[in-house]
Amino acid sequence: MASQGSKSVASILLVLNLVLYFIVIVIASWAVNHGIKRSHESASVLSIPARIFPIYFPMGNMATGFFIIFSLLAGVVGFTTSLTGLHNIFQWNGPNMHTASASSLLSWALTLLAMG
Repeated sequence: MASQGSKSVASILLVLNLVLYFIVIVIASWAVNHGIKRSHESASVLSIPARIFPIYFPMGNMATGFFIIFSLLAGVVGFTTSLTGLHNIFQWNGPNMHTASASSLLSWALTLLAMG
């Protein structure tokens, strides 16, 4: 009986995590798209080191591009980790729990990297 309660709590938290990572993916992909569209006109007047990068982000500083790419990567990995976590809840056995914990640690580490 106790495992059914923990399954329902875990599934609710995973669905919440799925929604939050989807929001991160949408915002980061918009920022990458905005940076790609505005790269040619914005970076043409900059000095030589800034013109080397293929994507120039007109908002923020020079580190903004790296954080946007890291957040997009963390969002995609976190989204797929949440999906596989939901799949592992339905099976709920030992080897699947080890797989879920390993992938969640990777997702957590990438999220920390995206935070800077």
